[in-house]
Amino acid sequence: QVQLVESGGGLVQAGGSLRLSCAASVRTSTIYEMGWYRQAPGKEREFVARIRWSFGTTSYADSVKGRFTISRDSAKSTAYLQMNSLNPEDTAIYYCNVVSFGSPDAWGQGAQVTVSS
Repeated sequence: QVQLVESGGGLVQAGGSLRLSCAASVRTSTIYEMGWYRQAPGKEREFVARIRWSFGTTSYADSVKGRFTISRDSAKSTAYLQMNSLNPEDTAIYYCNVVSFGSPDAWGQGAQVTVSS
């Protein structure tokens, strides 16, 4: 069973930056894509960003385009989410997701991101 370990997150003032990491317990050759989703209090989980592993193709939610950057370290089976120009509306629990060949999709434990005004 695929396991994901998230790190990063925390409390930051508006305009600040944070970086999230997500390490997957699978060989990098089996990863199709990794992504980040977030869930704010009282709201449904929403897509934030994803990266296709082989070619590094990325996609973003409109709300984070130009502020967030997703990247990967293939050798470590790890994805990163660099978040800049954070605002209070970005406050949420951020979940990492992996889609891999031959294994069910997996989710990380979640990382709290809180942006104060």
